[in-house]
Amino acid sequence: MTPAIVHLTARSDDLAEWLGRGETLHRVLRPQLPADYEGAMRTILAEGAEMALLHEAAVPRALAVFRAFHDTANGYRFYIDDLVTDPDCRSAGHGAALLGWCEAEARQRGCDRLTLESGTHRERAHRFYFREGLAITLFGFAKPLR
Repeated sequence: MTPAIVHLTARSDDLAEWLGRGETLHRVLRPQLPADYEGAMRTILAEGAEMALLHEAAVPRALAVFRAFHDTANGYRFYIDDLVTDPDCRSAGHGAALLGWCEAEARQRGCDRLTLESGTHRERAHRFYFREGLAITLFGFAKPLR
């Protein structure tokens, strides 16, 4: 079966349907997402994020949340908040296909750079990103405020 990619924004007519389908997969990466997943994602999408789901027969295999914006360090930046693949389908090419879709989307929008952050403990993800041509270009720092 050939995978397909559905692109979602806050205005997508089928948003509720695809959020429902993608929630379990998204929680593989982000188990701390609120119980009201749809509400949380609607807020995030309303603030400018977008989502892409790679699926086979409407079964999500990979999911990306991303946004494009200008900043002083990167110019017009395509930032991937989340990129996750179904653990049962890893190494099937779904993550690479979705990352490739994101890169093509970034190029089409005229972005100067594609960036993402990955937790320091996600060594498998780091190997994947290196294979896909990404490089470590900075350190990210965080401080909890609540």
